[in-house]
Amino acid sequence: MAADENIIETHGLVKRYGKLTAVDDLWLTVPRGAIYGFVGPNGAGKTTTMRILTTLITPTAGDAYVAGYSVTERPREVRRAIGYMPDFFGVYDDMKVWEYLDFFAACYEIPERDRPALINDLLALVDLSHRRDDMVEKLSRGMKQRLSLARTLAHDPEVLILDEPASGLDPRARIEVRELLVEMARMGKTIFFSSHILADVAEICTHLGIIESGAMVAQGTVAEIRRRLLPTREITIALLDRVDEAKEVLAHFADVSNLRDLPDEHGRKRLRIEYGGDDTGISALLAALAARGVPVVGFSEETRDLESVFMRATKGVVS
Repeated sequence: MAADENIIETHGLVKRYGKLTAVDDLWLTVPRGAIYGFVGPNGAGKTTTMRILTTLITPTAGDAYVAGYSVTERPREVRRAIGYMPDFFGVYDDMKVWEYLDFFAACYEIPERDRPALINDLLALVDLSHRRDDMVEKLSRGMKQRLSLARTLAHDPEVLILDEPASGLDPRARIEVRELLVEMARMGKTIFFSSHILADVAEICTHLGIIESGAMVAQGTVAEIRRRLLPTREITIALLDRVDEAKEVLAHFADVSNLRDLPDEHGRKRLRIEYGGDDTGISALLAALAARGVPVVGFSEETRDLESVFMRATKGVVS
C-alpha cells in the first residue's frame, strides 16, 4: 500500500519488450495534490510508465500504486481513481460534443438522470458550452484537447494522468491547457503529466521527475532539482577598470569558481564567475570589491531555466 502522502508510487518498476528494457527499476513518488511534470527525451519510458499506472499494460517486475491501490492486484479500483488522457484524441469524430461526454459518463456508470447537469458543468469548465451541439470533428485540435480533459473528469477522479496534453497545440491553446491544469489542481486533483515543452513544466509544476533510458535520474520539487543539478549560480560583474584587483579579491572567496573574462560591453570590462554560496556571501563579495575600491557598475545573476536543468540531467551528470 502506498504511503498516504504519496498518491502515486512505483517500486522498482520494470517493463521489458524482448531485449528492450523500456522502464528500468523505476522508483517514482508523486505527493498528493502535486502538479508533477514527467519529462525526458523521446523513448525515455514516459508513455510506458503511464500505461502501467493506468493499468493498460502490466509490468515485467516491480509494482505501482495509485491512490493506495496496486495496479497489478486491484486494477478496477485504480481505474476509478484516475482520469487518463492519452497522447492521441481517439476516434469519436461522429459524435456531438455533448454525446462524447455522455458516452464516457455512461461508461463510468454515472446515472442517466445526473448526466445533463454533469455535462453542462464540464463544458463550462473547459469553455466549450457554446460548442455542445457541434460535431467533434469540427473542433480545432486545442478544443479537442480541452474536451478530452473534460472527459477525464466525468467520474470525479482523484488523479489525472495526462500524456503530452499540450502536444501539437499553438501557443494560445497551450496557455489555455496550462490554465486548465492549474484550475484542476485547485479543485483538489493531483496532476501527473508528461511533456516535451519545458516552458509548460516551468510555468505550473510543483514537482518534477526526469527520466532517461527508463530510469529516474532526478525527482523532487522544482527548486530541489535546480539546486541539485545546478548548485552554482552564474554571476556577471561589470567594471570600469582595475580588473586584476577584482580577480584578486574574487580569488579569496572559496565559493567562487570558474572565473573568466567576457568581451567588453559598452566600454565596460566584464567578468563571469560561478558562485556556490548564498545571498549573504554575495553581499560580502560585493562589500570586499567596494572596500578595495574596485569600480563595480553592474552585478547580475544569470537566469538558468529548466532547459539547463534538463540538459544537465540527461547528459549523464547525475549518478
